[in-house]
Amino acid sequence: MRGQRNQFALSRWRFVIVAMALSALAVTLIARLIHLQVTDGGQGAVFLREQGALRTVRSAEIPVYRGLITDRNGTPLAVSSPVVSLWANPQQLKDSPRVGELAQFLGLDAQALRDKLAFYGDKQFMYLARHQTPDFAREILRAGFPGVRGEREYRRYYPAGEVTAQVLGLTNVDGRGIAGIELVFEDWLQGVPGKKRFIKDLHGDAVRDFGVIEEPRPGKALALSIDLRLQYAQHRELQRAMKETGATAGSAVTVDAWTGEVLAVSNYPVFNPNSRNALDFSSARNRALTDAYEPGSTIKTLTLVAALESGQFHIDSLVDTAPGRIRVGAKVLHDPRNYGEISVSTIIEKSSQVGVTKIAQAVGHEAILDVLYRFGLGEATGTGFPGERTGQLPDLAHWSDIEKVTLAFGYGLSATPIQLARAYAVLANGGVRRPLTLLKQQADMPLQGERVIDKAVAADVLRVLDRVTEPGGTATLAQVPGFSVGGKTGTVHKVGEAGYLDDQYVALFVGIAPMTAPRYVTAILIDQPRGDHYGGGLAAAPVYSRVTEEVLRIRNAQPEQTDLGALLASTGARQ
Repeated sequence: MRGQRNQFALSRWRFVIVAMALSALAVTLIARLIHLQVTDGGQGAVFLREQGALRTVRSAEIPVYRGLITDRNGTPLAVSSPVVSLWANPQQLKDSPRVGELAQFLGLDAQALRDKLAFYGDKQFMYLARHQTPDFAREILRAGFPGVRGEREYRRYYPAGEVTAQVLGLTNVDGRGIAGIELVFEDWLQGVPGKKRFIKDLHGDAVRDFGVIEEPRPGKALALSIDLRLQYAQHRELQRAMKETGATAGSAVTVDAWTGEVLAVSNYPVFNPNSRNALDFSSARNRALTDAYEPGSTIKTLTLVAALESGQFHIDSLVDTAPGRIRVGAKVLHDPRNYGEISVSTIIEKSSQVGVTKIAQAVGHEAILDVLYRFGLGEATGTGFPGERTGQLPDLAHWSDIEKVTLAFGYGLSATPIQLARAYAVLANGGVRRPLTLLKQQADMPLQGERVIDKAVAADVLRVLDRVTEPGGTATLAQVPGFSVGGKTGTVHKVGEAGYLDDQYVALFVGIAPMTAPRYVTAILIDQPRGDHYGGGLAAAPVYSRVTEEVLRIRNAQPEQTDLGALLASTGARQ
């Protein structure tokens, strides 16, 4: 009996010990599981959370709109409009019987869409259509096509279309600047996208939003020096000139000489930046800044500067141009007729080749070349525009007699229309050269300039340019009713493979207005005008007249009292 009791007691203790051991093991396991999966100190919890997040938690970019571009008066020139880009998961869509229906919605070929889905079959992302209107995108998404989703983006829109296209440039499909102002100020305009986190389900759909983890920072606004009202007027008149002259290309640029601001830039051919289907990048070129030409007789104005600075000539000094021609080396230079003995001023007014040749031989090509450098030819204007050409000035080890002379009337060098505008702006600004800018400047803080010629010399040259547009000058068609204007014509033979072409020209006119308070400089270039009216005085000067009339009206210039009668008569005739 006693042995049985001892055996029972031993069994009971064994049971207790085993139960306690098993309980301790269970508690230990539970504690370990809690430690691993619940408490912050467990590496297992971190691992499991990370693995879970890798499979379900995603971060998405919050799109941000690009900075607004405006003209100098705050009128929008480039804005960012909300759009939706449609995309699909090819693994979910490729075997759907509704692919043909989706293709019909999108205006695509059904087989082409199936082939594309097959190509991306092992991927989980494929764009279907970029930058669609929100209404159209909603219609697609409501149809419930498997694997088809949308993401919000912004698309660049240009309210003025082709009128400002070559100045503003373009953005690519991802909203980054690739040309013009959009490219130059990419860092300023491009904002910084935000970020948000969310949980996705098995099909990739968001089921829970964790909120924003990084706020988006929109692009900054940019105010240009361009006046859209003047830009429209300049664009209209250049298009009109293209039709009237039959020219293949043209450019116009207007500059405020007092501030260095570019008020308008127009070119032909043009393009519509809001339609990318038939974009011709040759038409997207801002020719006024990127295309250099021989400037021809417009350079005679700067030759006059060199003549006056030499002390050998005054604007009333007489030069004998008889018999209307002059031989330089093997070349004979002609005037339209024998002007005989005429003043230096008349030489510029008549654009006498013989007279300019004699002046050039007297002052020397080094003095003329020095003036060209000081007026900014051969260097950038300061706009920072991408692709801007600096033109070229001759740098010859040995100058022939004819090369020394042709420099004086604009052959053997090249310049862009905007460079010519800046050169004449030096005269309008009393001999001070300023860099040009496409950004609006504060009225009391113009760009810093440097004096490159004496003020008295600039005043004498302006008097001569004023006479060029008066009766007897080469640019009477540049006159503006109610105002006195001055400038210089240029007519240049184009260069072909075998040399200068006899029947192809570039017509130029660079003018300053109003001459009572010189401020606005406009350069007009007409490339290959057809017919008999191919010269600068016939093809380019009338365009200058119409553009400058709008410049002075928009900028509130006061008509000169002495010309009020002519202004009223002209206004009445137009009504």
